[in-house]
Amino acid sequence: MLTSAIIVAALCVFYGASADSLQSARTLLKVSNSEYQFNKQIKDHVANVLRTYSSIVAMETGIELPNSIRSAIADCYAREYDWNKFERGFAAILSQHMSEVQIELLIGFYRNESIPPSQIENFKNAISSAGAIASTSADLIYRTSLGCVHQDAEIIARYLSDAGLIASHHKPVE
Repeated sequence: MLTSAIIVAALCVFYGASADSLQSARTLLKVSNSEYQFNKQIKDHVANVLRTYSSIVAMETGIELPNSIRSAIADCYAREYDWNKFERGFAAILSQHMSEVQIELLIGFYRNESIPPSQIENFKNAISSAGAIASTSADLIYRTSLGCVHQDAEIIARYLSDAGLIASHHKPVE
């Protein structure tokens, strides 16, 4: 009976620390303005994708992609890469790769608080985990999102077909 109580107490302490670490990681995401940065990267990516698609279609067919097609493509990216789909996973990744002390140091850093000299090594270690965090985050995005390339290709091919062009040949249908 005592062993069971010890195991239960240990599990409560472990999961309590985990919950604290996750909450700290969520706070870090907020103070570091991660949502804004993520959304900006998605917006920039969508602009590049649309520019690329538009250039290819214009060069091959002489037709410009209409705003309705561009909007449909952008809507897919807005759906598939919505911050809310990833925030919890990003917080979990931060708490897996950094200790709660390291997360708290970064929170302090983003709040313009100084790093105590005794914590500089912890701060450096937190910073050095950035590569692993980025890699794991990219894996999360890849696993969580279906992506939009397939849908984009279908939308563009349908548009070209409706415009009297054969998408695979890029020549007007006679």
